[in-house]
Amino acid sequence: MNTARLKSQRRDFLKYCGLSGLPLFLPQLGTAQTSEPPPLFDKKDVKSPVNFLYDGLSFTPQAYLDQLKLIDQDKPLQGDFYGVGGATKALEETFAKLTGKEKAIYLPTGTMANQLAIKLLNGSKTKVIVPENSHIFRDEADAAQSVHQKRLIPVGKEKAFFDLDDLKATLNYLDQNEVFKSGLGTVVIENPVRRADGKFVPLETIKSIATYCRAEGYQLHLDGARIHLAAAYSGVSVKDYASYFDTVYISLYKYLNAAGGAILCGDAQIIDQLSHQIKIYGGTTYQTWTNTAMALHYLEGIDQRWKKVVAQAGLLMAAINQLEGLSVSALEQGTNIHHLKVAKSISLKALANHLYEEHNIWLGRANAEGIVRFTINESLLSRDLDSIINAWKAGWKIAQKS
Repeated sequence: MNTARLKSQRRDFLKYCGLSGLPLFLPQLGTAQTSEPPPLFDKKDVKSPVNFLYDGLSFTPQAYLDQLKLIDQDKPLQGDFYGVGGATKALEETFAKLTGKEKAIYLPTGTMANQLAIKLLNGSKTKVIVPENSHIFRDEADAAQSVHQKRLIPVGKEKAFFDLDDLKATLNYLDQNEVFKSGLGTVVIENPVRRADGKFVPLETIKSIATYCRAEGYQLHLDGARIHLAAAYSGVSVKDYASYFDTVYISLYKYLNAAGGAILCGDAQIIDQLSHQIKIYGGTTYQTWTNTAMALHYLEGIDQRWKKVVAQAGLLMAAINQLEGLSVSALEQGTNIHHLKVAKSISLKALANHLYEEHNIWLGRANAEGIVRFTINESLLSRDLDSIINAWKAGWKIAQKS
């Protein structure tokens, strides 16, 4: 790539993002509603990025098109017609098998998947139990109330996730303090928990809640947007997680690298109602194969690749922890998000800029507590691990404050 062009692009990128002279990128992407800056580099121009920012690879538009071409060369792409046939059908069938459910269906967004699951599971009942820090409660614009006339009851405030005691206490409070019993229909669990730095919910917690809900006649929905990450770090399979729920939503862009889209899995009597529901809420799309073909490609072999990712990440973090002034630690019940702490003797700005400028390695800024969210993804497999470790060592030397 022409050096002058690269420098010009870099200046434009930093100016666009308001990051000139600062450590790169925005912190706390999982907890703040910010617009994420577009990646700078194309895979064909320089080394593939290694990013410690996202759950997935974060393709540029050109790299996305290039990847679709590679997929097509290996196995010719098959289009769909309003979501019927082609890659979309293949993806739906694969997810149904993966989750152990009767059927699965593509939806344009995770919000629509969550909201329609809640609507159909709840029926005429009005109350839905949700985690207080969940995407459904905080990030879906009161859609349950505004569109579907469902009342969200938050549980587990200031906790990563709620347990059975929290659920029972909330239900007891409602029973004692509400005169008109409008009825609880559904209990929602999010796993892993985005607003808790990706912590996974222990299987025993899910089991106890599910057992209680089945006995009481409540339906269960899993917001499993990043469920493969929970599986990779907990050792519990996606199918095992899904077995405790009536419906399961999984994102196609978080780590499956599609440009968008979602899958909802469940029993046929629920999923068969979705096509009509998607239509009346304006979600029917003429063709979806550009999303589903990409997700289908990255879904194949995902468990084996993430085992490698976890192993490589462990070796990388051990190497970083050997560098004085740098410390990376895993979270209890954590998934792919770790905490990087940088001592005052190290310039985070210099470290981040060196990694980016010289090695196309992306590192975020520190939050108010001085912690950098160190997010692991498959980009770690794009290069020899020693080269990544050596890049960190070189950046560490440069970042030493005199």
